[in-house]
Amino acid sequence: MAAGSVVSLAQWWQRFDDPALGALVMQALLANTDVRTAQAALQQSRALRDGKRANLGPTLKGAASAQRNQTDSNDATNSFQAGFDASWEPDVFGGKRSILDAAQADAQAAEASLANVQVSLAAEVAVTYIELRGLQSRLAIARNSLAAQGETLQITRWRAQAGLVSSLDVEQAVAASEQTSAQIPSLITSVTQNLNSLAVLTGQAPGALQGTLGVITAPPAPVPQAPDDLVLAIPAQTLRQRPDVRVAEYRISAALSRVAQADAARYPGFQISGSLGLRALTLATVSSGASVVNALLASVSVPLLDGGAARAQVRAQEAALEQARVGYQATVLAALKDVEDALIALQGDRERLARLQSATVAAANADLLARQRYSSGLIDFRAVLDTQRTLLSAQDSVETTRASLSADHVRLYKALGGGWIADTQTTAP
Repeated sequence: MAAGSVVSLAQWWQRFDDPALGALVMQALLANTDVRTAQAALQQSRALRDGKRANLGPTLKGAASAQRNQTDSNDATNSFQAGFDASWEPDVFGGKRSILDAAQADAQAAEASLANVQVSLAAEVAVTYIELRGLQSRLAIARNSLAAQGETLQITRWRAQAGLVSSLDVEQAVAASEQTSAQIPSLITSVTQNLNSLAVLTGQAPGALQGTLGVITAPPAPVPQAPDDLVLAIPAQTLRQRPDVRVAEYRISAALSRVAQADAARYPGFQISGSLGLRALTLATVSSGASVVNALLASVSVPLLDGGAARAQVRAQEAALEQARVGYQATVLAALKDVEDALIALQGDRERLARLQSATVAAANADLLARQRYSSGLIDFRAVLDTQRTLLSAQDSVETTRASLSADHVRLYKALGGGWIADTQTTAP
């Protein structure tokens, strides 16, 4: 995959050309509690890996001691000793190296898990923001429709007072106006809930965004739209950008290393240790008149009889390896499904939006004609009510579908693994 495409996937939210969306995503990636938890888990995995690496080399310890002995009525004797102890276990059969490789794979899996949290978080913030803008647009449409129905209601009352229509038309106009008015509190509730969700996702208290994003402008901020130049012929290699696929790969690597570790435990182990120190009867003579004490020890341990425990451990790790392989296959299949579902949803919502936009234009023309003809007394009020309901439904459906189309783009970017950049601190195994 081209480098430019990877960068585009890493910060795909910039393609929506909405500064507010970009600011929310960046704030969430910095302050969200799930991200901070995953970062702490990554630091823990790296520390454990460094500890395993330290075990490959020799260890050196310094020690000092003072002892005072007395038996019966004899004079007390003192003994002072200072020195160094060193030990080293040669990794003849690669058991320690396999432990380090497994820890390294675990650290890389933790990094990929952090990336997976970032990918999911960026997509969730974007989808919630898109839903918010869609709800605000639908709220504006409902208020505009309510204003238009209020004008129609006033005209109906004038005509009823003039004796041109019956009170039935007035009651029908009142019912239509109240039904539209009843939608507004529900939309306001949904807007507030989305604002609270965005605040929590960005690490803030609920209500923190009410003053910035909750204000309904005239007209409201539009639903952000992604350009349609996203290449649909996506190479299969792109799916390796997905963090969950990488996590599955690293789990296989860790399982392979643990199989090698379990197999190495069946063979002899070697250890070399030694000590070098000074021993004296008084503290003053430790540096001048002390005797030198040194020792060197080489040992070997061979597992002779363990009842088949070592071999059983090898089989257990081989079974874990097979589980990791099957898990990798399942992850890849799920990734392919996510991409296919997102592409199908994009195609369907594009066609739906085009037809709904045409229907909205026709419904607006029909509503205008119906009100004009009703004012002239050429049609009854039922035709006006039908055209108003049709127009409100079409406009509401257009905004809902427009938000769905933008959310489909977000889900496609998420399915491709967009929303993260690989951490250069991770060392390749």
